[in-house]
Amino acid sequence: MTHTDPGATSILLVEDDEEIAGLMRDFLEAEGFHVRHAATGRDATAELTRARPDCVLLDVMLPDESGFEICRRLRRDSDIPVLFLSARDGDADKIRGLGLGGDDYVVKSATPGEVVARIKAVLRRAAPAGGIAGRGRLRFGDLEVDLAAHEVAREGKRVDMTAREFEVLRVFVEHPRQVLSRDHLFELVWGSFGDRSAVPVYIRRLREKIEHDPAKPRYIVTVWGAGYRFDGGLT
Repeated sequence: MTHTDPGATSILLVEDDEEIAGLMRDFLEAEGFHVRHAATGRDATAELTRARPDCVLLDVMLPDESGFEICRRLRRDSDIPVLFLSARDGDADKIRGLGLGGDDYVVKSATPGEVVARIKAVLRRAAPAGGIAGRGRLRFGDLEVDLAAHEVAREGKRVDMTAREFEVLRVFVEHPRQVLSRDHLFELVWGSFGDRSAVPVYIRRLREKIEHDPAKPRYIVTVWGAGYRFDGGLT
């Protein structure tokens, strides 16, 4: 058994297949992570109540409930990074998982090494951002973005966002009026691994939160055939 530092980054692995769980635990602990394991939704809920991990690797199909439902409950009061782990690779499941607030969707055919790399990418992206964070609050029309505090307000009212939603917005704020392709945006936020279909899901979610009319966006606009552009004068 691999011994890890009690102060190491903690991963809650929710997986009912003991063979897969054992393999993932071995790889994660070899990378220095502290791993807790739950085989059911009930056990996962108990683990989350006992102590919040730094990241959750969550199987979609559990014996007692769906991993989607666990994520839905978790997102009511937490922005802990969540990576779904599933045997199914259909777009509908991926879009649903990301739409519920998942940070990535990993198919079980992926190698353990790739899973570990994607966990590291999610944790890296969820960490406090550097860059122009020291500039404090940035204003774009009636939208205010505080990069240092990870806070967003529209017309003076706070807009609640997950860590991943804020990271996508941060990339746009740091590249005003610059067209970002879907692939480029994905690499800036998620890294090299993953499903590019996450990008339009998060664009839609951001528009629903910061636009007056998401169907006619003023801030995050689509440049057909090229990507997306963040409009609004920096003041």
